[in-house]
Amino acid sequence: MKTVNIELPDFVDLDGSEAKNILAAQLYKKGKLSLGQAATVAGLSKRTFFEILGRYEVSVFNMSAQELEEDFENAQCHF
Repeated sequence: MKTVNIELPDFVDLDGSEAKNILAAQLYKKGKLSLGQAATVAGLSKRTFFEILGRYEVSVFNMSAQELEEDFENAQCHF
């Protein structure tokens, strides 16, 4: 496991847990981590991490509009 040390000015009101959540959410948003991997980085269950993504304005649907449209069209073909 890697350890990262970041020095923040005193006026930044952020604890280690919130910093991990923000980092994991942004890595998930950028597609660098899956939901499960991001939850592990945050030290949370998948369900809990899924629930907090909205706090950081990260969509749980980590797909582009085109990918969502293609999925929707593929789903319609099977009905």
